Amino acid sequence: MSSSYADGLSPYENKGVLGLEERYDSVETLRLKCGLLADWIQGARHVVVHTGAGISTAAGIPDFRGTNGVWTLEQKGLKPSMNISFDEAIPTKTHMALKKLIEAKKIKFIISQNIDGLHLRSGISRQHLAELHGNMFTEQCDKCGRQFIRNFAAKSVGKKSLDTVCRSEQIGGRPCRGRMHDTILDWEHNLPDSDLTLSDLHSSVADLSICLGTTLQIIPSGNLPLYTKKYGGRLVICNLQPTKHDKKADLIINGNVDEIMVAVMKKLGLEIPEHESTMDPTRNPDTTCKEMDWTIPTSRIKEMNMLYKKVCKPMRRKRKTFMYERERPDIRETKARKQAFTMKQEIKSEDNKTTSNEVCKTGNDHMIKNPVKIEDKVEDVETYRYSMEGTTEHNTDLQMNQTM
Repeated sequence: MSSSYADGLSPYENKGVLGLEERYDSVETLRLKCGLLADWIQGARHVVVHTGAGISTAAGIPDFRGTNGVWTLEQKGLKPSMNISFDEAIPTKTHMALKKLIEAKKIKFIISQNIDGLHLRSGISRQHLAELHGNMFTEQCDKCGRQFIRNFAAKSVGKKSLDTVCRSEQIGGRPCRGRMHDTILDWEHNLPDSDLTLSDLHSSVADLSICLGTTLQIIPSGNLPLYTKKYGGRLVICNLQPTKHDKKADLIINGNVDEIMVAVMKKLGLEIPEHESTMDPTRNPDTTCKEMDWTIPTSRIKEMNMLYKKVCKPMRRKRKTFMYERERPDIRETKARKQAFTMKQEIKSEDNKTTSNEVCKTGNDHMIKNPVKIEDKVEDVETYRYSMEGTTEHNTDLQMNQTM
């Protein structure tokens, strides 16, 4: 069953802020916000979507920190009422809408924290997907590192041996005699290098990042949307619960993700396709061995590096390095940045004295302040992070530590 995944993880007490109150926009507010999001998607150059457990609840897979989440109920000594098996679950309207948006070239890339494999089963190709925490329907060789699609969900988690041999020889590769392991990360594991690298690059290049069904509490995945903001792009958060990055978002939509995607697709004039087993590589008997290869090609990373240099290099970076290549900051550089920041704040405070009374007048002669920002302030959410200490280049330690 799907909730048994959480039971298979190593014991860990600090699982984040649980059971926050859900918020729902009114019908009219939801319509206006979805219309605005559709307009932004239509006009964007490079859209990246960040997905969390909230997009799979409609498939019968419980989330973790929601009001009826696995860990929220665990605190009360309860179990989720819905608990479908990963093999029986099928992609939701949100999964299928994202597939259609990729086909229509409206979305460039999806960065997922989910391990349920529903993005893969919706028919999305590997070149458009990063799976930061693993996939129940994939396995990886412990020697050559190649990944392959499975016909059924793995029973284990934590990168354990599956007692099967590597399939590299079946796709024309050299036999490596490696053993296959599940790809599901436990608390202490590093994020997969290629998936994280592509996520960093796409998030930086994006001019629009959309977060669907995630409270963004787990990092580094939860902080990736901020790369878009740092390079001048927009951030949209679609979630029922508040997130730690709400204050930095350009648009917050509080509603069911399926309802949001249905409204957005209608505004864009696109129809959400039905899920077909023929498009599901885990269910299609005609899928060849080569098509079962789920390894990220190095050529994709090289292409994105070139695009990053073209799009982001001309801009002044606010970060010295990516997460996966972080080094200790230079003390002199840090001091200079602090001095520059202090000066900017002083200039800004002087400007605010003369501009604090400026307002915008609408066509109906209503006076409104800051017409773009439409959400009220929300309380900061306690955050959690994976420890970065003791990591090597291109490795991000997933050990979670509490921060306040």
